Amino acid sequence: MAAPSPVPDASSPADAALAAERAHLDASRAALRRMREETEALDLTDVGGNEVSNKLVTDLIEERIAALADFRDAPLFFGRIDGRFADAPETAVGTAPTEVAADPSRPPESFWIGRRHVHDHLGDPMVVDWRAPVSRSFYRATRIDPLGVDLRRRFGWEGGHLTAFEDEHLTDGGEQDTASAILAAEIERPRVGPMRDIVATIQPEQDEIVRADLGRTVCVQGAPGTGKTAVGLHRVAWLLYAYRDRLRRSGTLVVGPNRSFLGYIRQVLPALGEIEVGQTTVEDLVAHVPVKAVDGDEAGRLKGDARMAEVLRRAVWSSVRAPEESLLVVRGSRRWRVAADEVEEVVDALRARDVRYGAARDMLRQRLAHAVLVRMERAGEAPDDRVQDAVARSRPIRAMADAVWPAVDPARLVLRLLSDADFLAACADGLLSADEQAAIRWAKAPRGVGSAKWTAADAVLVDEAADLVARTPSLGHVVVDEAQDLSAMQCRAIGRRCSTGSATILGDIAQGTTPWAATDWATTLRHLGRADGQLEELTRGFRVPREILDFASRLLPHIAPGLAPASSVREAPGSLALHAVHPQAVDNSAVARARELLSREGSVGLIAADAAVPGLAAALDAAELPYRRLGNDGGGDAARLTLVPATLAKGLEFDHIAVVEPAAIAEAELQGLRRLYVVLTRAVSTLAVVHGRPLPPELADAPTE
Repeated sequence: MAAPSPVPDASSPADAALAAERAHLDASRAALRRMREETEALDLTDVGGNEVSNKLVTDLIEERIAALADFRDAPLFFGRIDGRFADAPETAVGTAPTEVAADPSRPPESFWIGRRHVHDHLGDPMVVDWRAPVSRSFYRATRIDPLGVDLRRRFGWEGGHLTAFEDEHLTDGGEQDTASAILAAEIERPRVGPMRDIVATIQPEQDEIVRADLGRTVCVQGAPGTGKTAVGLHRVAWLLYAYRDRLRRSGTLVVGPNRSFLGYIRQVLPALGEIEVGQTTVEDLVAHVPVKAVDGDEAGRLKGDARMAEVLRRAVWSSVRAPEESLLVVRGSRRWRVAADEVEEVVDALRARDVRYGAARDMLRQRLAHAVLVRMERAGEAPDDRVQDAVARSRPIRAMADAVWPAVDPARLVLRLLSDADFLAACADGLLSADEQAAIRWAKAPRGVGSAKWTAADAVLVDEAADLVARTPSLGHVVVDEAQDLSAMQCRAIGRRCSTGSATILGDIAQGTTPWAATDWATTLRHLGRADGQLEELTRGFRVPREILDFASRLLPHIAPGLAPASSVREAPGSLALHAVHPQAVDNSAVARARELLSREGSVGLIAADAAVPGLAAALDAAELPYRRLGNDGGGDAARLTLVPATLAKGLEFDHIAVVEPAAIAEAELQGLRRLYVVLTRAVSTLAVVHGRPLPPELADAPTE
């Protein structure tokens, strides 16, 4: 597609080019509006032939209309490439992608890269989807390997208005790539509210992960500020573009650490045109029982231990028992008897098969019915399948199945396991010590499932038991963020949801804060059932300034000695400030610091140990500063200032942060130094540390104001 011609009255070549780009923007918006109007005007009355099909077609059309929305405050396109490329600038949606190679024999073409595809009335692309094969060249082309690109143009925007552009000539004989001021400005742009997509700033190493094939499970070890969460979300969007038909049938899911995190990322996928991706937490994923209590560190660690999978397997299968009498089936005037030892042989054969408990129980009735039919045939009768089904449903068969292979309720089974010392001892023999059994056993047996004080770890055990009884349905792709904090049993619960699909695993070993936090990714992948997952490492930060990252990285030798410190492409002198104050003035000083940070552009986070949050909330109220409080209904959603308990900070990002009393954060839990590392790396412009006590010795080398 040829580039637009400059407007004749432009005062300079640059002005002419900018005017032409604005004209292309106007034409593209008009084309997008036409595409939406044409879709809305479709008359699909009774096109499906029945109510179910009609509903499906209607839903697809409504989804298409939503995907064609024009967000006026967002750029319709953010880049352009001029060059010589092979055919097929876009792959048909729902088919496996193929790379577009350079083709010097072709005439030069221009492609505008944006968040969605837009075509003119002839079907020619005016904006190419960022996920299309040709768009790969926009993200990965360099002077060394231009991938057919002669010129790469980036656009500057203010709201929905195109304000500037910047060109890189990749085949002009230059010796090195030049830094992009527009790219840097977009990366550093203040962010208020939910997380935004990074589609305009994806880096080559990130793009390689984003475009990883659907069949590959990818584990991303990402230091703070490297964009691992965004990479995972953009991979979902790319997979849905390239494999839509397959994933529409099998489904996709994003699993986050908590609901605050899901609220933070909720706008990313819709902005990329994907509106039907499920998002949940591990707790909601396994919500078989109501969680009413919290485990201590030791109990939580043991309940999340991989050994519990075998304990539960033994518990489920312990229900199977040998028959005490033979099977007698009466049909009409005839009696058919199957000896107890033959019934036991059938039971033993089913136990030896690798099938779920519930499926084997259903098979048992059919096997017993078959044994009866064999006797009928020997007696000269000719029973058919209908007779076998009737025999399988007969009262004697059902009674025998209930006696030797009783139905198992997962919640009741786990309740018994955690409250019956003898049953637990039998199932955990050789796996858990007596002390470990005592640590996970309930002090008082509840009267029933409804009255039990279930914990989050108990719910995961119920999920494991449920899968032993009946196979958990698998999705096509699952993205798991903050995976370093998952227990082995939580990993198994997630792995079941993608047992026939693939996964994107995101996390940072250094940010593990649970008592069972991962120490290496190989173990986590094994528990997820993805031992063959490919490990990718992101160590180049883009959002967090080097000064802040270097300060936080002083903790790495103490919390994750095997990890190399992350580097940052940004230098921001003055971005880090330490403020020592009188111990009695910490709250008021923190509020004053928050007020000062609010005078700057962007979002502000005030982060403290959970126990200190109520006092800070009172100080903010007294100062009449509008704020919202994570984990609480207080404050307004529109407030630029967010009061954040340290335990909810993971995965979030603020332009400016005031961290209150680092020593209290470090001392609040077993993994306190790791929690502090998380908190210190949430800032992308300014980090102010307010402390009345000495800093933890691991951080004490820094000068204090």
